[in-house]
Amino acid sequence: MGNGVRECPVDFPKDVEPVTSAPVPAEDDQDKKKVLNSLMSGALAGAVAKTAVAPLDRTKIMFQVSSKRFSAKEAYRLIYRTYLNEGFWSLWRGNSATMVRVIPYAAIQFCAHEEYKQLLGSYYGFQGKALTPFPRFVAGSLAGTTAAMLTYPLDMVRARMAVTPKEMYSSIVHVFIRISREEGLKTLYRGFTPTILGVIPYAGLSFFTYETLKKVHAEHSGKSQPSPPERLLFGACAGLIGQSASYPLDVVRRRMQTAGVLGHTYSSILLTMQEIVREEGLIRGLYKGLSMNWVKGPIAVGISFTTFDLTQILLRKLQRGAGVQR
Repeated sequence: MGNGVRECPVDFPKDVEPVTSAPVPAEDDQDKKKVLNSLMSGALAGAVAKTAVAPLDRTKIMFQVSSKRFSAKEAYRLIYRTYLNEGFWSLWRGNSATMVRVIPYAAIQFCAHEEYKQLLGSYYGFQGKALTPFPRFVAGSLAGTTAAMLTYPLDMVRARMAVTPKEMYSSIVHVFIRISREEGLKTLYRGFTPTILGVIPYAGLSFFTYETLKKVHAEHSGKSQPSPPERLLFGACAGLIGQSASYPLDVVRRRMQTAGVLGHTYSSILLTMQEIVREEGLIRGLYKGLSMNWVKGPIAVGISFTTFDLTQILLRKLQRGAGVQR
């Protein structure tokens, strides 16, 4: 009897320990795979979408930061002149900086959106189901804000490279060095406030619209997943709504980012808006280039959402296949 009492404390934990700890690593592995899939899919989505529309994006920025009137004819002339004077690949000038920014930005944004959806689903009791409209909007806004906060200096660098001749900045690192030395480190966050204010409606409405259209499609078609062309269409609608709602703040952001190299001084959002409206008018100033964004934005957002979803599906299939083989 004495021996039995002494053996229990020694043997019992050894027997029980493997049973209690066995399921935990499996759950952790699943969570890690899910996050990694979201990061990889988001990175690819951002890179493909931005590269596809880079020439239009650069042209839009050049109009946003100047006082020239925007029209489709003038935009075409600018693209053609740039091609003649600087060569075909100059239309993608600043795209390397865009990639450096957009790959982490898109990876963080899409991954954060998946995580925020899960958190809000748990909080509101919708775990495993589609969120209701308000949490759907909040998840998108939080995802965009998180990504913008973590990658903003790269956006600043990209804007500078887009509006300056190649002789001024030889590389992304050169932009950082010159801005830090000549204008101070604070300059890397110039335009940060209008960026965040613009991201809230833009990301919120973009994700909200895309998720809502997918939900409505599933309810009316009986299919659990839309086809790739339908995804492109839903993403295009999301981009159109999101960018139209936040466009004036996008113009203000670009003006503040490029003020140092274009001879302007913009001290605040309101003063920047007032100056733009006074010199160029409300519509022609704060909505300059919006018609180009109605072409560029829906294409980019449509490609981005579609690439993300299809890459996620592909990665899941590959992982399931690898699991079956084991």
